[in-house]
Amino acid sequence: MKLPPYLTKGDTVGILATARKIDHEPLEPAIQLLKSWGLNVVVGKTVGLDNHQLAGADWQRAADFQEMINNPAIKAIWCAKGGYGTVRMVDRIDFTHFKKKPKWLIGFSDVTVLHSHINNMDVATIHGIMCASVSTATPQAKESLHKALFGEKITYSVPAHKFNKTGKVSGELVGGNLSVLFSIVGSRSEMDYKGKILFLEDLDEYLYHVDRMLINLERNGYFKNVKGIVIGGFTKMRDNDTPWGHSALEILKEITQEYNIPICFNFPAGHITDNRALVFGKEATLEVTQTGTKLSFE
Repeated sequence: MKLPPYLTKGDTVGILATARKIDHEPLEPAIQLLKSWGLNVVVGKTVGLDNHQLAGADWQRAADFQEMINNPAIKAIWCAKGGYGTVRMVDRIDFTHFKKKPKWLIGFSDVTVLHSHINNMDVATIHGIMCASVSTATPQAKESLHKALFGEKITYSVPAHKFNKTGKVSGELVGGNLSVLFSIVGSRSEMDYKGKILFLEDLDEYLYHVDRMLINLERNGYFKNVKGIVIGGFTKMRDNDTPWGHSALEILKEITQEYNIPICFNFPAGHITDNRALVFGKEATLEVTQTGTKLSFE
C-alpha cells in the first residue's frame, strides 16, 4: 500500500463536497483549524451548490474532485460533509494521475466509497472527522487527524469491553461505514479484505437492517478472511414496534463469534464526537487483552 506524502507547514488542503450540500459558514471552524496547523486552504466549487440534498449535480461534484486530485498544489483533500451521493460520482473520476502522485483523502461515513475505491488502488487514506464535524469534535479527535496528516506516530488505548475477543494481529486496516460497504459489495469499489483488519461503524439504522447487512458480509467471506475486527460507534440505532430483540453490538457479537480472531468493541471512531483518525491501508497492530485494546500504526 502506497502512503501519500505527509503534510508539512505551508502545504495546501482542498475542501469539497462529494455528497450532501453545505454552505461556506459551517466550514469556518475547519478552515481555522487547518490555518492553525500552518496550512493553506482552497475551498471547492461544490461548496454552496444546491441540488436538492446534494452539493450540485453528479458531474459538478465529480469535476470538483477531479480538479483537486489533478492539481499538484493541493496536497490533501478534506471532504466537507457526508450524507449520501459519493457513490453517484465515483465512476466519473479518472484516477490515472492520482495513482502516480497520490494525496491524502480525509473523511468518513459516505466517504467510505472513496476509501474503499482508493484503497483498492493500493493507496492509503484517512478515516477521520469531516469539516462539518470540527465544531463538535473532541480535542483528541482533532489532534489525531493532525498526527495522521503530518506522519506522527499513532497509538490508541481503549478500555476493555465484555464482548471483546482477545488476540494480537498485524495487517492493513480498512473498512468504514457498514451501510456503505454493504452498498458497494460486488462493485468495482469493493476491495479484497483477505488478510486485513476490518473496521466497521454505522449510524441511524434499523437493527434488522444491521443484521441483514452483516449477514451479507458474512456470506461474502468478510469475517472468515480478515485477521481482526475493530468495531466503532453504532449510534442512534432504531427499532420497529415489534423489537428485533438484540442491540447492534449484540448482533455483531453473534455473527462474528465463530471466528477465532481478535475483535475490539466500542473503539472511538465513527459518528461520535470523539472520532479518532484511522489510516486506512497502513499497517497496524491490533492487540486485544482482558484489560483493554491497543491499536497502533507502524
